[in-house]
Amino acid sequence: MTKQNFELNGRIWLEVGGEKMLGHGRVELLERIQASGSIRQAALQMKMSYKQAWDLINHINSHFKKPVVVSQRGGKGGGKAVVTADGLKLIAQFHQLHASFSDFLKQHSGEFDLTNQD
Repeated sequence: MTKQNFELNGRIWLEVGGEKMLGHGRVELLERIQASGSIRQAALQMKMSYKQAWDLINHINSHFKKPVVVSQRGGKGGGKAVVTADGLKLIAQFHQLHASFSDFLKQHSGEFDLTNQD
């Protein structure tokens, strides 16, 4: 009988109608927008284009009943962006889901019996 240690690994994300809506990277983008007050700053921090960040935010906003980010166009002092209360709740729920998923992965990692059943 041969046993081998293994570790489960995986990622979790939310889909709506088969389209990815929210995962680790998008949550990070939302958190960086919340911290900086700027989509542009969040995009720079994540090494993505402003357009890519803006497109992701528009995509997320269009698939939820209420916007998760609201923004104000730039002017003399520049624009600003705010993660809404619904957006903050979404971030918290995603972190809870991710923690449960991580616990599941840890719980099911361990020894794997490679015994030939033939």
